[in-house]
Amino acid sequence: MSLTSIKEPVITLSAGPVACYPAVLRAMSRPVHYDYDVWFQQFYEDTVRKTTQALRSALPALVLHCEPAPGLEAAAASLIGPDDVVLNLASGVYGKGFGYWSARYNKELVEIEVPYNEAIDPASVEEAFRRRPDIKVVSVVHHDTPSGTINPVKEIGAIVRKHDALMLVDAVSSFGGMDIHPEEVDADVFVTGPGKCLGGPPGLTIVGMSERAWRHIEANPKAPFASVLSLKDWKEAWRHDQPFPFTPSVSDMNGLDGAIDEYLGEGPEAVWARHALTARACRAGIQAMGLQLWAAREAIASPTCTAVRLPRGVEDKALLAAARALYGVVFSSGRGDTAGKLIRIGHMGPVAQPIFATVAVTALGGALQRLGHPTDIAAGLAAAMDTIAAARG
Repeated sequence: MSLTSIKEPVITLSAGPVACYPAVLRAMSRPVHYDYDVWFQQFYEDTVRKTTQALRSALPALVLHCEPAPGLEAAAASLIGPDDVVLNLASGVYGKGFGYWSARYNKELVEIEVPYNEAIDPASVEEAFRRRPDIKVVSVVHHDTPSGTINPVKEIGAIVRKHDALMLVDAVSSFGGMDIHPEEVDADVFVTGPGKCLGGPPGLTIVGMSERAWRHIEANPKAPFASVLSLKDWKEAWRHDQPFPFTPSVSDMNGLDGAIDEYLGEGPEAVWARHALTARACRAGIQAMGLQLWAAREAIASPTCTAVRLPRGVEDKALLAAARALYGVVFSSGRGDTAGKLIRIGHMGPVAQPIFATVAVTALGGALQRLGHPTDIAAGLAAAMDTIAAARG
């Protein structure tokens, strides 16, 4: 198939990257300024200050000039020292994957792993500390996107803090789409980015830091510096009178500025509410069509991504291709251990609007019918619309 024969999608309902808000696209069309021009240096500081406000953090946010996967690796390399025992909480592909990065730097890795349609039980974290009081760092993914499930990081964070350990949280696909902030969940390193719920460009990592984390990094003899995996290099770079470690992505900073303005301007609570309603409506429609959610319980299903178990005999690639060909709608497949078992519908940023739940139900149901799987689309649409109507009064 040649590139010229492939049409652009009409609507992208993926697990990320997602479409940017129009205001973000306008921001990214601004001039690319010289990074050492006094205007850009002040702009950079102002954007970081707004980002810190959005995180509700006491300390300035870090902005790393890479997408969040290397940002998470940088967090592991910087925070985890050669004397640290790390407890990794694996409830999905990304949680499990962080353990591989951690193993490069830690003294020992202890892991709690649950089925990838489940969530971590805080009691198991308490038990891990009872057995291993030498645990120094706990790593957890808030929303493990390949499963569409969320972990109770606030409860976990309280346990971690009680035992005087540090907690590293992957909130890449949850911050901006639900009520989670680093200090409110006792996170010491809180990694997210603008390319998902904030509806911004995917080329940056945002990191919220605690004083405890900085002290641990400063005491870590292996913490990298003069490196793309260094957090230390960017600690003071937000200030207009300090140099950048290397050339920042000017266009992406323009986009981040637009995304944060959009988020704060609408109001975080309003943003979270429409993410949650879109997901609820979508889940109602999915189940009314006779399909099953991947999450073991709806209580742990993410408000930013709905994972749907594939019906027997339906292949994910064929289903995604049919939805795209028939309706121009793009969904995501699973990743790693969830690949071939589910498809994912994203509710992030601009498409976290309830009307897109009806789009998702229609495209998924129609694609399944094309593949010969009987699906009650009318029932699905009715359930989705009833959910929206009930919420909107």
